[in-house]
Amino acid sequence: MQLVTSKVNQEFSNEENREDNIPFSRKVSHHPNHLFTTSFDREFHARLGKFFALSPASVSGAYFDWFTHLAMSPGKQISLLEGALRRSSSLSDYIFWATLGIPAECCIPSQPYDRRFEDKSWQTWPYNIYQQAFLLAEDWWNEATSTVRGVSQHNSDVLPFLTRQYLDMWSPLNFPFTNPQVIERTVKLKGVNLIKGAKNFEEDMVRHLKKEPPAGSEKFKVGKNLAVTKGKVIYQNRLIELIQYSPLTEDVYAEPILIVPAWIMKYYILDLSSHNSLVKYLLEHNHTVFMISWKNPDSNDRDLGFEDYVNLGVMDALEAISAITKKKKIHSVGYCLGGTLLSMAAALLAQKKDDRLKTMTLFASQLDYEDAGELLLFIDESQITFIEDVMWEKGYLDSSRMAGTFDMLRSYDLVWSKGIERYFMGKRLLYTDLMAWDDDATRMPYKMHSEYLRKLFLHNLLTDGKFKIGDQVVALDNIKLPIFTVGTQKDHISPWRSVYKIHLFIDSTITFLLTSGGHNAGIVSEPGHHHRSYQVSTHKKPDKYIDPDEWFRKTPSHKGSWWPAWEQWLSEQSTEKSAPPPMGNPAKGYPILREAPGIYVLEK
Repeated sequence: MQLVTSKVNQEFSNEENREDNIPFSRKVSHHPNHLFTTSFDREFHARLGKFFALSPASVSGAYFDWFTHLAMSPGKQISLLEGALRRSSSLSDYIFWATLGIPAECCIPSQPYDRRFEDKSWQTWPYNIYQQAFLLAEDWWNEATSTVRGVSQHNSDVLPFLTRQYLDMWSPLNFPFTNPQVIERTVKLKGVNLIKGAKNFEEDMVRHLKKEPPAGSEKFKVGKNLAVTKGKVIYQNRLIELIQYSPLTEDVYAEPILIVPAWIMKYYILDLSSHNSLVKYLLEHNHTVFMISWKNPDSNDRDLGFEDYVNLGVMDALEAISAITKKKKIHSVGYCLGGTLLSMAAALLAQKKDDRLKTMTLFASQLDYEDAGELLLFIDESQITFIEDVMWEKGYLDSSRMAGTFDMLRSYDLVWSKGIERYFMGKRLLYTDLMAWDDDATRMPYKMHSEYLRKLFLHNLLTDGKFKIGDQVVALDNIKLPIFTVGTQKDHISPWRSVYKIHLFIDSTITFLLTSGGHNAGIVSEPGHHHRSYQVSTHKKPDKYIDPDEWFRKTPSHKGSWWPAWEQWLSEQSTEKSAPPPMGNPAKGYPILREAPGIYVLEK
């Protein structure tokens, strides 16, 4: 209580300014009593946030909505009872024939995307019974939670997801005595795998409690075998370092490239190891490359918002590049949220008739958030308020909460399967450069993250023409640049059909490329990478719109990496080659500050 009271005095003087910084905050009285209760509530929610990943009010409200409508639907209850009896009868028949060793038709097949029971050992007795019983239960609960009339659309979407997360805990995969692969390995190794698994578990727990990086991460160090492409930091402000990479060819195209990564990730995903560095690939193909490296925000950065990220990020970087390259036009590239930010900046530049951008490329970037995939399951007023209160004290969202949200989207791939391999099978998966980058997470400043969730996810203001940077409305339709957009087939963060909707909001020549892989692995898809393919086509202004599914059916597929196709497009959009520009420009206020990768990327 003393902690809460001390914070009330601080908040009383700046509460009005704080609430002005929170988009769509409700207008409330600033009476001291209100400030006390609000501060108390924030503290309470922050404490709850240590135990709950999601808002308890949102989750319980969703289940209450479902339960009350189900309680008032006797017809639906009868239907679900009939479904349970039918599934039980089907399972009983299957158990009978399976116990006798007579092949029988499955009660329910696994979905094509479900890899949990793809091993042949799950077709042998008694494990086939375990998996069939589990899949039938999962199917019944999915029907029960998603088809009750009257439940709000959001709750009808979120309930099956949350229920599936809970049921996944009880999958026969997750118990050593009901997993045939674990039993087979245990018999073969005489239990040594379980001993190794126990050691792995102990090591992981110790590392977790000490807040140390995962086992295997010690093999990778930023600046030693990650982010090692040579370059110089030629500009720094409170939010970014700008890296100019050293040329690898005698001559370069006139137009440099500026890459704007998302600030929810470290920039070096595009400069991992020497064999899969997109930056190095571009340098080897006669391009000059600049990269923004975002600061990992702390409590002092709580009030940084989208306007700061546009001005201190993209605009300041463009000013520096123009000074170094003598105002040559610039190929701009944005990755994920960095692409969304770049689109905002491009629209603002177009409104000012500033033509310094030559082209715009977007990697797995959404402009419209109406169909933003499963991330929308975590977005409603209750969830956002809960997250804001969790962020309030420190002024930022801790990286572990963001990582936990992404893990929930692919719980089997990112949580359960890894646990089975480490602790039951006694294996340590090969730790890769991409895994090291994924574990090198970043924080999110309070104001920006609140704006991000409310203005984009909750209210979808950007494509509604209501998103403002300062006093200026961002009008995407003003962008007339040639655009290259990349979507990835298995993207759970920026679903490719959502990325494809750029055709509906920007009236320009757009080349759309869909590559295999997910949000990260699909982008880091260097030439020679196994099992990669892509589809690509160009939509010109007079062409009629084609919906994404029709586009997918009609567009031919090409084997291999998509990087050469994009680089060829960049080359075609570029002009003559000449000697590389100087590194920095001290006379214009852009001296060489330090060697790449700089200091911001090293901040933990």
